[in-house]
Amino acid sequence: MSSRAGRFAAYWERQLDKMDEQERRRERRLPTWRTRRRRRQLVVLVLLGDLVLIVGAASFKLASPWFSMSAWFGGFAIGAVGFALLRILTGRMSGGFSRLLDEREREWRHRITFVAYMTLTFLMIVAMFYGLLISQQHDSGVRGAMMLAALLVTGSTVPSIVLGWLLPDDDPEDFLEEGNGDE
Repeated sequence: MSSRAGRFAAYWERQLDKMDEQERRRERRLPTWRTRRRRRQLVVLVLLGDLVLIVGAASFKLASPWFSMSAWFGGFAIGAVGFALLRILTGRMSGGFSRLLDEREREWRHRITFVAYMTLTFLMIVAMFYGLLISQQHDSGVRGAMMLAALLVTGSTVPSIVLGWLLPDDDPEDFLEEGNGDE
């Protein structure tokens, strides 16, 4: 049994090392975008995408099907692009393992995780009440599922949104020294 645990521990260490290497490659991307101003622009883009996604879900079967589906998928696409860029710029804090984070990053992540959990809980309560409000309509299952999906996507973007808004500018020297090997 200990041999199996040892192999699993070695496997887990290799996976963490791979994740760490991926994060090092990712943190070198978009060096000129690593400012608070640019991250805040992306936060607004993600929030806009989330809002359009929710409008598309709320208007499903009430407005024309073309409008509702365009809004839903359009909001998802807008939010996904902004979210992917924001994840690159906020780095590993919004989703990294504790081993890969320094003490300051770990504290930020714990705070942001709590805020995101509370926000997601609130959004799921909103989805529950929305489902109850539309429950007597013949298409309530589809509309409820679309709203639940929209609010779940919105809630999952909260950690990156908060980090993108609050983090200070990255140090430009981190990108100038990447090839020196001084550290």
